[in-house]
This record gives sequence, structure tokens and C-alpha cells, in this order.
Amino acid sequence: MKSAVENKPQVWTNWSGSVRFTPREIAFPATEEDMVSLIRRARETGTFIRVIGSGHSFTPLVETDSILISLDRMQGVHPVDPEEQQVSVLGGTKLKALGASLLQQGWSPENLGDIDAQSIAGAVSTGTHGTGLRLGSLSEQTEALTLVTADGQIRECSAKQDPELYQAARLSIGSLGIITRVQLRVEPLYRLHFRSRRLPLDEVVNRLEEYKSNHRHFEFFWFPYTDSVQAKFMNKTDAPPTRKGWWSSFNKLVLENGVFWCLSEGARIVPRFSRAVSRISAWGVPQFEETGNSQSLFATPRHVRFNEMEYSIPAESLPAVIEEMKQTMEKNRFPVHFPIEIRFVKGDDIWLSPAFGRDSAYVAVHMYKGMPHQEYFQAMEQIFLRHDGRPHWGKMHHLGADQLCKLYPRWQDFRQIRRRLDPDGLFLNPYLRRIFGL
Repeated sequence: MKSAVENKPQVWTNWSGSVRFTPREIAFPATEEDMVSLIRRARETGTFIRVIGSGHSFTPLVETDSILISLDRMQGVHPVDPEEQQVSVLGGTKLKALGASLLQQGWSPENLGDIDAQSIAGAVSTGTHGTGLRLGSLSEQTEALTLVTADGQIRECSAKQDPELYQAARLSIGSLGIITRVQLRVEPLYRLHFRSRRLPLDEVVNRLEEYKSNHRHFEFFWFPYTDSVQAKFMNKTDAPPTRKGWWSSFNKLVLENGVFWCLSEGARIVPRFSRAVSRISAWGVPQFEETGNSQSLFATPRHVRFNEMEYSIPAESLPAVIEEMKQTMEKNRFPVHFPIEIRFVKGDDIWLSPAFGRDSAYVAVHMYKGMPHQEYFQAMEQIFLRHDGRPHWGKMHHLGADQLCKLYPRWQDFRQIRRRLDPDGLFLNPYLRRIFGL
């Protein structure tokens, strides 16, 4: 079957609207053989290729005026291998569909983030993560990968088969080839008990080690210009699922999205109201509990659009970073009302992983869509960099090759594999060339 191609130029935009471009064509391959044909045609015509998943990255990773490949026709979840406790997933499969399929089969993902719209290939390629200091990112949960490389070869890799390619391809920002299949670790179906609490920031900072160690999942949202946070705790439980009460649904759909959107629009129109909006949001933090399957509790609806920067820092540096952020915000009075999200991820050995070699705290700053973010993001970025911060590859940052090469001990090893697999830069665009210093 030939892959579908949309030859009529059309503007493509990501979820937040921060990236807009018009590719020459958009192709929708349905098989790996379709991928090989597209790659051969691109090489023959001297064009380039970028791949899209769901457009949830905030950087121009996929921007191109050549061929844009969508993985939407390559979706599907294979039966779980119960002995290996692994599942094979086609690259274009959305995380929501993965969770639903695992639930039907009686299995659960090891961990997920709070948005489930991404494709599995895109999530692995950018290091998407959830929270839990004993749990890794989706890249770390990946046991094997299949990708189509620039020479048209279909290559498989794992810790035993082509281990160097495996360490590079588990987080490659789409620069090594097109991921067509991902092998993930999974667990027998489990339920989680979820608690949301409004707590003082000082209490959370003082009890960080306790909260990180005593809970499978722990994260918190700090509201700018306040001393309040929303703390979220999740742990495995054998308790039966709670009925979906009106408060849980009302909070997620009305308070966290509808009311917050209205408040955000007010802050956009009158930026000086941002501090008041942040205080109102902190006052309205919901305090409730519920129990359900992990798939239903990992992800939350995100209808209020924003731009985001996120950095990984050594977990032990978090208290100092928070203090510097607080002082900088008070000094500069940035018009920001979006809460600062803080999550925790286990260290790993993936070459381009922000959590390489260290247990990490991920600190994410957001700005409502339509409000200027540059000054705020740059000020926060300088704090993160002073504490050995590494940027999340799907989020905004201002670093180039000269800075990035100093942050990743295996940076040059990755560049060598990238040159070997794609010497002509078939999978590069101007943004990636700047990142890799090409």
C-alpha cells in the first residue's frame, strides 16, 4: 500500500502556536516499506525529512520546508509479552491509546506524564517523563527500538543488540532516523490512590526528602508570588476504585480549565493582574482524594494553552533553585500567573537524557499563550544553568552547541553516531544544525 501524501502546501502549527511553517508536502506512511520509499525519494531529490507525532513540543524540532512525515497511520499496540513484561507499540500510537490498550489487556504503564496526547515515538525522542524518584522517563522505560535510518535500512537495537545505537536512539530528538516501533516495560494492572493538598511552600521544601522517598509519585505546583503549593501524592493501593464524584470532574474540567482560562485571559489583557490571579489560583487549590487505575490518574486535561521551558537539575539543588527563583521574581515582577511545576525523575545512562548520571528534579515554568515569555524564561534559565541545569528537549531553551556539549558527558559520542548514520543530514533542520553545531 502506498503512503498517502498531501501535496497541497498547508501551514502546520504545534499545540501552543509557537511553531508555524509550511512544508513542501506531508506524507502519511503506513508501513516501514513506505518509510524506506520516502527516504529513497528524498535522497534522490536532495530534500530533507522531519517527523511529527502530535505537535506537543514547544521548539521547532520538526520545522521544515521539505518533507514532513506524520506517523498517524502507524498506530497499534501488540499483545503484552507476560514473561518479559514488555509491550511492542507502533511509533505513531498516542499515549492515551496505549494506556487504554494496556488496561484492556490487564496491564499498566510503569509511569507516564500528565499529558497523554503525544505519540510514543515523539515522547521517547524528547525524553517525556512523569514523576517519581524511583522511576525513569519514557526513554528509560524503553527496552528496544526499531528505526528506519537515512540509508533506508530497518534497524533494531537494544541493550544486547547494537547497544551503542540503543543508548543514542532512546533519546535522539529525531536526528538518527524514524522510530517505527518501541518496546516498553509494563507492569500488571495496578491502582493508585491520589491526594491533592494545599501546603505551604516552606513545608514542602523542608520535607522534600520525606515526600520523595515515601511516595511512588510526588510533584508540586508552586504559585508565583505566593507561599502556597498544590502537592500531589500517588501510591499503589489495593483499595477499590472510587466513583467519579462531581468534585473531581468539576475540578478538572471547570476549575483547572474553564475558570483558569478566564483568569488567564484577564491576566493577558491586564498583565498587572497576574499576581492577583496567582493568589486566587493558590487559594482555590482543590483538596480531595480518589482511587483509580493508573491510566486514569496519570493524565489530566490541558485545555488552557501556554508556552513552557523545563530544565532538569540535580535533585539536591532544588531548594537553592527555588530560593533564587523567588528572589528573582520579586525583584523583576514578571507578569506571570501560571504555577511552576516540579517533578522528580530517576537518573539514567541515556546519552542525551537530561537525567543522565543523576537523580533529577525537573522544574517547568509556563506562560499563558499570547503573553510575552522571553524575559521571564531567560531569567529562570540563568538560574537553572548556574545549578548544572539541562533543558528538556521538547521545551523552550536558548542554548547552542557550545553550551550543550559541556552539559552532556557523552555528547561527542552521540554526534559521532549521528554523523555515521546520517552523514548528509537527511533528518536535520536549521534548529538541529544549531544544536549540534553543524
